[in-house]
Order: sequence, then structure tokens, then C-alpha cells
Amino acid sequence: MTGTERVIPSLTVETTETGDPGPLVPLLDRAHPLLWTRRGFGLVGLGEALRLEFSGPTRMTDAAAVWRRVAAAARITDPLDRTGTGLVALGSFAFSEHSSQTSLLIVPSVVIGRDHDRSWVTRIAVGEADLPTAPPADPVDGGYRVEFGPGSMSAEGYRDAVATAVTRLRGHELSKVVLARDLVGLLPDGADLRAVIAALDLAYPDCWTFAVDGFIGSSPETLVSVDDGTVSARVLAGSAARGTDARSDQDAATALATSSKDQDEHQYAVQSVLAALRRHSPNVMASEIPFTLRLPNLWHLASDVEGDLTDGSTSLDLLAALHPTAAVAGTPTEDALRLIEELEPFDRGRYAGPVGWVGADGDGEWAVAVRSAQVTAGRITAYAGAGIVAESVPERELLETRMKFRPIVEALS
Repeated sequence: MTGTERVIPSLTVETTETGDPGPLVPLLDRAHPLLWTRRGFGLVGLGEALRLEFSGPTRMTDAAAVWRRVAAAARITDPLDRTGTGLVALGSFAFSEHSSQTSLLIVPSVVIGRDHDRSWVTRIAVGEADLPTAPPADPVDGGYRVEFGPGSMSAEGYRDAVATAVTRLRGHELSKVVLARDLVGLLPDGADLRAVIAALDLAYPDCWTFAVDGFIGSSPETLVSVDDGTVSARVLAGSAARGTDARSDQDAATALATSSKDQDEHQYAVQSVLAALRRHSPNVMASEIPFTLRLPNLWHLASDVEGDLTDGSTSLDLLAALHPTAAVAGTPTEDALRLIEELEPFDRGRYAGPVGWVGADGDGEWAVAVRSAQVTAGRITAYAGAGIVAESVPERELLETRMKFRPIVEALS
């Protein structure tokens, strides 16, 4: 059904303040973990009061329209009235309009939330049904490892794809393209996915750690955040491996900051975000000079973007305007997408698509779903990509993807 044809149930939503729930990961459902967390803020979802699925080129605009109807029909009691309370949905969207992977918004039956000074529980039911209760925390199982091997694209195949892309770029067919590759592993029977999520959350506290419908990861890149009329984003493009000691680490950061290749790649990404947001926020601005962002496994060139929304857009509305950015597709966008479909022998699924949450008022936080993997029927597929420009060297780009695989691979080592 289209967005206008869907039958929208009336949800009863009740938020109450509670004591600190403690570590969030043990609260997750073993089979269907649903999580969004960073720097002490977190949302744990349990059960499904409502599941909305979308596909095709209008998947994000359809989601925005349907979510307005869901929020308008809901009966919400929310005395806290703060970020993450009341009606919320966690969601994940496919990268490509041609993907066989569905995009979705999930309204949990129970949401356990926490920020720096308060905690809460939101219970959600359909119609007049009784409001559910949250189950107790369940200790996380660990002690298993996964061996990853090549997926649909081998290391040699990736080098060949990069070389082909460089030829096209030097022929001025386009300015930049982002090419990804995949790794595949098998999970042991009964593996507790919460152990992987806990490892990611511990190792990457400054990233958005997420779990939505078997899609897990820790992303450093904010696609868009909307809060009370303010829009913000963090653009990452250009990266380098961390050094082995303090001196080499600083040298790596300096080399990245002064690299014309990485600076060019970064500016393509920043300008694509600014151009997409200016229709909604005419005063949107980016930091004048990109800064080096330190993560446990690498350095990134980063720029923060911020402005005031003037047209009442929600975070879901802005997904359609922003996705895909040059940081995960390339420039010009349509040319880059065609080359990705030609050179990547797999469906990216939700990798590099938007992942995050939205509230009843449309405010929310959405990351670019990098450093991620999809779990389906005991099989885990991890993805990593690199931005290719005319100066790119295939072996260097392959090494960059190896660095970007590290969060997922090490969480399962």
C-alpha cells in the first residue's frame, strides 16, 4: 500500500520517569535487539507495537508522510517532554532505491531511555490494549568468535574496481565515487548478538551504536539531527590509519589534514550536504576548516554543519533531501550511483543508508550507517567503502577498507 492507503492504528503512549536502568545492552532482546546510544544517551526498544516498511525511490518521503499520520493519531502522555520521550520509532533505510532490503520504522512496545541526568520508560500499545511491561535485564553471553572471509567482492576484485573507477574519473566522467566491498562470516548457533553490540559500544563511545532489525554497527557520522527547529550534521570524508605511537599518530593526523586528495574528497561531501539543506535552512553553515576527528582505529577529516529550519521539515523529511551524500555515493550523485551499480557486485542493503530514530514531533537523530553489518539467518555480512578520486591508488583504498572493517571484525574476535 502507498502512504495514503495504509491503515494507521491509534497508539496509546505513556512515558514515566524511572531510576537509572544501568547498562543498556543487557536490557536488549536477545533475538531482536533494538538500540540507539552514544555518550550516555540511549534508547532501548523491546517488542514491536507497530512496524512500517517502505521500499523504492519514495521510501523516505513515504515514511515521513506515514509518520505524521501515526503521530497525529496517537494518544500521548509525556510529562517529561524531552528528547527521546513520548512516541518514538527506530528506523533503518536501504541505501539504494533498487535494494531488495526493506526500509523500516519500528515503534517498540517498550522504550527504556536515558540521557545525562534522567531516565524513563515509555510503554506503547495499539488501541485500548493493556500497556506492556519491560522484562528484567538478561546477562549477556559472550565467548564466541567469527572468522570473516571474502563476500561477493574479493580483495583483487576491489582493486580492479578502483582502477576502473580511476580511469573513469580521469576521463572526467565524474569527480568522486565511493566503492564498497563486503566480508561474510557465520555466527554460531544461538549466538548472543548483544555481545557484539556491547563490544562496539565499549570501543566506540563517541559513535552512534545501533541495532535495528538485525542491522548493527557504530557510526561516527551524523547524517542529520533535528532538535526544536535547529538542524545539524557531521560530515566525514577523508581518513588515515592511526599511528603506532604518539609521534607517528600525530604525523598521520597532520598528513591527513594537509592532503590535497583528502581535502578535495572532503569538500565534495561538505558541499553536497550544504546544497541539500539550503532549501530548508537558508542560513546553514559548515565549519570553515575541517578538523581531524580521532577514533580508535583511524583519523577522519570532519566538518560540522548547523542551521535553523525555516520550512517545518522533520528529520524524516531531511533524509530524502540528504541521502545519499557524496561521502557514501560520490559526485555528481546520479553518475556515482550508476558507477556503483556497475562495479559493486552486491546489494548494499542498509549499509550507508540512514539509521536512527524519530519522535512524534519529527525531531530525531540519524546517522550514516557505516562501520556496520547485517545479520540474517546466522550469516553476518560486513561492509566498508572508500572514496575514490582521480588520484586514488587501488592498494591504498583497499587498505582503507580494511581499517574500516575493524570495528565489526574486532567486535567478533
